[in-house]
Amino acid sequence: MRIYLIGYMGCGKSTLGRRLSKHLGLQFVDMDHYIEERNCKTVPQIFAEEGEDEFRNKERKALEELSEFTNIVIATGGGAPCFFDNIDLMNNSGKTIYLNIHPAILADRLLSSKTERPLIKGKSREELVAFIDDTLKKRNEFYSQAKFQITQPDIDLEFVENMISETDEGIHHL
Repeated sequence: MRIYLIGYMGCGKSTLGRRLSKHLGLQFVDMDHYIEERNCKTVPQIFAEEGEDEFRNKERKALEELSEFTNIVIATGGGAPCFFDNIDLMNNSGKTIYLNIHPAILADRLLSSKTERPLIKGKSREELVAFIDDTLKKRNEFYSQAKFQITQPDIDLEFVENMISETDEGIHHL
């Protein structure tokens, strides 16, 4: 089994990923941490020193490697599904779950987060909500291709397990 969690930064991919992997007895990998370990640099350092294009190339390589792992839950970076044919790679090699959380909730989470996030640095709450809303409009073309979608911030793990163990036919929204 291979599960990809996709969605905007701050939507809870890593938190749900850790919980879900433990619940299902699977390995958990946070793709950003995987990239950092492989490159001996933080994501903000890669962005600053090499630019977003090079980061996206490194992200693609990491995704290709992780798509070969089995029995794993992968929390992808927020932009990962939106570049190259990454969403197709994820859909073809595993189950994709889009954590579709409201922009205002995302803004609050990101403002209280201790994680440095280069794309939102220095924005006020109002600027951040507008930025998230605008970015989601562009990314939803990719995010909406996920096999499953969750809109509840704190979802029950049994519910997620039942959802992904049912048929893959069509898109499932929760």
